[in-house]
Amino acid sequence: MDLKGILTIATYPGLYRHVAQAVNGIIVESIADGVRTLAFATAKISALEDISIYTTDGDTRLADVYRSLYKVLDGKATSFAPKKGSEAEVRELFAKAVPNYDVDRVYVSDMRRAFTWYNLLLSKGLVDDKEPEAEKPAETEKPAAEEKENTDGMKTRKRTKKKAAAPESEQKAE
Repeated sequence: MDLKGILTIATYPGLYRHVAQAVNGIIVESIADGVRTLAFATAKISALEDISIYTTDGDTRLADVYRSLYKVLDGKATSFAPKKGSEAEVRELFAKAVPNYDVDRVYVSDMRRAFTWYNLLLSKGLVDDKEPEAEKPAETEKPAAEEKENTDGMKTRKRTKKKAAAPESEQKAE
């Protein structure tokens, strides 16, 4: 599962994908219905890949939480509507998926939001239980510069000489 490029924008409902850069913000596309809109540069925009959940042993990335939730629910959506489920239901399911979550720092509203996003991503086929592949560092190729070897074995770049303007005395007057 890769949450790369999926954004959440404060005061905008749902999740979005970055489409293009605009003069005063970014153009985003809703994952739910594909409608494009402008997110202003002043809006608080967060990438899902940067979000994590507090646990007793540190933080757990949201992608890992969703992977665990996918396994607990056997690849299905939550059995209750996240916004309407009872607080006990929400806490119980979240505890099954992330048993070591920090009870004092993770609120029920955070759990509901995580479940809402999970259901949306699942409906679009963006959630699975596969581990992410390790990224290979890209090899960069530098363009070959024209070089020549000096008599002392040192390499220097080939430089082009600019032609100097002819002195005024050599120019013909017409």
